[in-house]
Amino acid sequence: MTLSVELFNSALRRNITFVRPAYFIINGFSGIPHINYYYAFLFFVYIVSVLGNTAVMAVILLDQNLRTPKYVAVFNLAWTDLLGSTVQVPKVLDIFLFAHHIISYNDCMTFLFFSYTCLSMQSLNLVVLSYDRLVAITFPLHYHMKVTHRFIFSLVGFFWVFVLTAVFIAVGLLTRLSICKSVIINSYFCDYSQIIQLACNDTTSAVVLGWLLPVLILWFPLIFILFSYSYIGCTLTKVASVQERVKAFKTCSAHLSLVAIYFLPVLLSLTFIAHMHPNSRMINLSLTSVIPPMLNPFIYVLQTQEIKISMKKVLKIKYFSNIHHVAVIKIPQI
Repeated sequence: MTLSVELFNSALRRNITFVRPAYFIINGFSGIPHINYYYAFLFFVYIVSVLGNTAVMAVILLDQNLRTPKYVAVFNLAWTDLLGSTVQVPKVLDIFLFAHHIISYNDCMTFLFFSYTCLSMQSLNLVVLSYDRLVAITFPLHYHMKVTHRFIFSLVGFFWVFVLTAVFIAVGLLTRLSICKSVIINSYFCDYSQIIQLACNDTTSAVVLGWLLPVLILWFPLIFILFSYSYIGCTLTKVASVQERVKAFKTCSAHLSLVAIYFLPVLLSLTFIAHMHPNSRMINLSLTSVIPPMLNPFIYVLQTQEIKISMKKVLKIKYFSNIHHVAVIKIPQI
């Protein structure tokens, strides 16, 4: 990060006239047969994501029993998923379904900023939840001292500041590039790597940051999560009772599902990217960015006992309040 900041500052000190096009042309998903069915699928995914994540946030806000540090992280995950889906899907549908392929330079940078911010925060949110499970299982007696509201708020706040700063620097480096090779972006959104390829001046600083950020935002979180569950696994082998092992594993099942849904498609894309057709790569990456926000609420609702109980409680209160309201209206006046 220090290296990228120094490169960024040195670029700012240069007296260079940058060539910035008035617009870009988003050219992804071209030549794919029956692509309109995929757009309909994206619209369905977006609606489900909005409803699911909104429901999870509402339940956490309404139920006092869920005002715990762990559910601060869950709420932040749902908020990030909701924001990320809203940033990505409506704009993608507007570009391709309604043929608005031309996007202004400033709008493209804004689209890129929010897209990468939300994708990065999804990864770091999983680190927070992983830390919660690590302490809960390996240091249960110290859990309430180590995992406090203040600590979780501070950790989540630090991650937001870090991601916003890192992505802001990345966008800043892109604005120092002279775009003169082409204005066509062969992707489904304003892709950082694609824009670098359109530049005709020195791209060293942007390329370095393009390699550094995935390490900080993707690989380090994954390594920490794998280390956490390796340590949890070693701890569980020392537990005598099989029932206690199963119970402890169940408390991790929701988070492990989230980790698998987020990281496996990304790792597969990075592993086989050289052998994938550009259209297959774009569809896979677009699914990677929209499927986890849709599935995360269902995973927590179906696998987390506290949220299931809270949702039933909220729905029951709502149901009986409606019955009481109708009953009051039907009472005849004497």
